Amino acid sequence: MSLTATAKAGPRRPAGTGPGPDDGRAATLRRTWRKASPYAYIAPFFTLFLAFGLFPLLYTAFVSLYRVELQTSGEMEWRGLANYTALFSDEFFWISLRNTFTIGVLSTVPQLAMALGLAHLLNYKLRGRTFIRTAILLPYATSVAAATLVFAQLFGRDFGLINYVLGLVGFDPVDWQTGTVASQIAVSTIVIWRWTGYNALIYLAGMQSIPHELYEAAEMDGASRWSQFIHVTLPGLRPTIIFTVIISTIGATQLFGEPLLFEGSISGGISHQYQTLGLYMYEQGWGFFHLGRAAAIAWVMFVLIVVIVGVNALIGRRRSRKETGR
Repeated sequence: MSLTATAKAGPRRPAGTGPGPDDGRAATLRRTWRKASPYAYIAPFFTLFLAFGLFPLLYTAFVSLYRVELQTSGEMEWRGLANYTALFSDEFFWISLRNTFTIGVLSTVPQLAMALGLAHLLNYKLRGRTFIRTAILLPYATSVAAATLVFAQLFGRDFGLINYVLGLVGFDPVDWQTGTVASQIAVSTIVIWRWTGYNALIYLAGMQSIPHELYEAAEMDGASRWSQFIHVTLPGLRPTIIFTVIISTIGATQLFGEPLLFEGSISGGISHQYQTLGLYMYEQGWGFFHLGRAAAIAWVMFVLIVVIVGVNALIGRRRSRKETGR
């Protein structure tokens, strides 16, 4: 070997000697990093979650036990559970809770049913499938403010397009903003329009994960497309359906933008006919300046969401156990 090659290789460790202290220290650092690196990668998420998720949640629970006014937010008077008892004795709380439930049902059930039907059609080979998939997602990308203002004009009592079409077929004009059922249907229509395409793409992804061999076997047994949909597609989509039901339920419980902008009133109409829990919380906190009461409403909504999600998960688990037992 030449002198130049020897110089590049560097000094050799004498034969028979073990690794030096620097090698042991480097190996220890590599093992330590190998163990700590997963925690370092997820640390930013948990840091943001603690700062903007867990801390506001706990602080809201703390504020709900005090009397806090928006004008004098630095002055806090201990009330214990008085905010909750006052909340449960307020008739408008129960009205908003009922409205949240009815609007949630009116928007979630048709929305998921239509999304399932659209996904089933898109699962077949159609011309322009990519364009259709993009088009049905456009309402989700539309601003909630712009969509609600357009639908408010469509549901106008005197010059709205909906009443004009109803008049053509012989129906009287409907006061969509004053009537209880009519206003809730109008608000639910906005939610259906915005979220149907989003859920359809989720269902479509779930359908494409179902093995094609199951459809081939069903077709060989003489099953029609409807039978394949009932006995193959729906069982394969059960986890996806449970997921969309839970997400839609959470969204319905937190519904705020659509009812607020439909008429521009935080009271949800002249008789609170479509005021949701989100609007009721906003009215108490920024309309009447009762921040303690608004914090109590936020925690009631949180507990309500946890209960609903838990019930849905329990029902889904029981059904899966029954099917496994078969």
